[in-house]
Amino acid sequence: MTDILASTPVVVTSGAPALTWSPAGLRRHGREHRILSGAIHYFRVHPDLWEDRLRRLAAMGANTIDTYVPWNFHERSEGDVRFDGWQDLERFIRIAGEVGLDVFVRPSPYVCAEWSNGGIPFWLSGRSRALRTSDENFLAAVDAWYDQLIPRLVPLQAAFGGPIVAIQVENEYGSFGSDAAYLEHQREALRSRGIVEMLTTADGVRSDMVEHGSVPGAMATFTFGTGVSRAIELQRDGDALMCAELWGGWFDHWGERHHVRSAPSVRETVDELLAAGGSLSLYMAHGGTNFGLWNGANHDRVLQPTVTSYDSDAPIGEDGTLNDKFHAVREAFAVFHDGELPPIPPAPVFQVPQSVPLSRQAGLLDVVRAVAVSATTAGPLTYEELGAEDGLVAYETQVAFAEGSILTVAGLHDRATVFLDDERLGTLERDGETSLPLPTVGGSGRLTIVVESLGRINYGPLLGEGKGIMGGVLVDRRYVHGWAHRILPLDPPTVVGSAPATGGSALATVELEAPADAWLAFPGGEKGMVWLNGFLLGRYWSRGPQETLYAPAPLWRAGRNEVRVLDTDQLGGVVEIRERPSFGPTEEYIGS
Repeated sequence: MTDILASTPVVVTSGAPALTWSPAGLRRHGREHRILSGAIHYFRVHPDLWEDRLRRLAAMGANTIDTYVPWNFHERSEGDVRFDGWQDLERFIRIAGEVGLDVFVRPSPYVCAEWSNGGIPFWLSGRSRALRTSDENFLAAVDAWYDQLIPRLVPLQAAFGGPIVAIQVENEYGSFGSDAAYLEHQREALRSRGIVEMLTTADGVRSDMVEHGSVPGAMATFTFGTGVSRAIELQRDGDALMCAELWGGWFDHWGERHHVRSAPSVRETVDELLAAGGSLSLYMAHGGTNFGLWNGANHDRVLQPTVTSYDSDAPIGEDGTLNDKFHAVREAFAVFHDGELPPIPPAPVFQVPQSVPLSRQAGLLDVVRAVAVSATTAGPLTYEELGAEDGLVAYETQVAFAEGSILTVAGLHDRATVFLDDERLGTLERDGETSLPLPTVGGSGRLTIVVESLGRINYGPLLGEGKGIMGGVLVDRRYVHGWAHRILPLDPPTVVGSAPATGGSALATVELEAPADAWLAFPGGEKGMVWLNGFLLGRYWSRGPQETLYAPAPLWRAGRNEVRVLDTDQLGGVVEIRERPSFGPTEEYIGS
């Protein structure tokens, strides 16, 4: 690791923290220092590509990488904590150090990050209504998690020869709560387990956010797009100026436009902050992908699920390509280095474009009924009660109804496809239409409601809320009872059945001479999930803006590759393999 204002490597293993701060700025082992960081999330990048993306960050002129640590990514089932494979956080940190980068770790129980449930495990939020507080049950779960996590970070601190120079206590807490005892607990949870490096908090540029999100002993930092002057006004006595999230782009929700921010706009804010003596981390430097069903959601009068792509219009694209913003930031950062910046790595290699037919395998009900019933109860259970993290849950019962009856799903979270016997009646959606008419003549039949969680809320007062059918199902004013539940696995569907022309599963076979990156599109498809060689890439949805899914080279193999699709609404006929992404129509977003 090299101090940005000195050409001689500075490696100190005295047990003293690398960074100290004062209103005059940061110092690294006594020398003037700036954090020039960019965010890359190891959980959004295939492990085989970690080094490539980190080298691109170093070539951009960054001297630090920052990453969140999402708790639910490591402890999907209570007590089963994983730090291997894709969850090998220590390996990611060591690679960053080998590349020459310091590491800023943000391991709060809550990370936001447009990540499912803000990083809090669903099994915990399903039983606790006191998230991010000093509630003893919540803190007991946090402490058990930290007993697993923090000892892995301690030896990787700069004080002991590693690359970690800063640790965040909590994330934008001033936007959520006001429990000072909770923040104090989190600070001590780090210190008591051996963290000696600089502690920080991060909040927006509002006085109430800084007041409720700060804690003594941790340097308060800011999150903003253009709020340099306001951050200077709000800077606490004794703190150095730093933006822990300088928004150089923005994420996307389904049904909106793709958010972009121009290179000149980003450069202007970066230059303004650096001229004021500040440090920064560009959020995101490389966004990556919400593989699987890890995307979060917001709620602003209506549910706003985040798309699979987390490209965020970052300087380093989702597929590793570099844009004008990369070169603008590289130029801004270069003046803080004595020597030449690291070389820019070669561009990624992409597959030759082609169109491959999708072969229909089974209807949606065939896929559902191939799964064993997991619970039978009087009323419908939530995902949390069933132990279902995300994905699809099917609810089935026998129902009788009169002429002109209306079916209502109360508390639907989030989207439902409804069948009577084998006839599709339609779709329902939270914050939209949650009722539909039953056949006009009256009668009875087998009612199947296939519910999809579109993404767990990651920000705001609805953080931690449940999924599934939260209320009940009614025919007119009468509750329907006697429900069987099926939890659809997150494995690719392989059942062969009726293969109707509407929703269901399909298979495409792709032959390759050698693995390479690709973008996949599904023209004609309506609302589906996609697996590549058994790995769940994510979702497509015709409402956009995202039109392509990133399929990185490490997921492909020489020879035969399988692309499987499960569409709840309408299958398309082909898979298009493309060289470039399509994120849909754009709009400029700068942030405050």
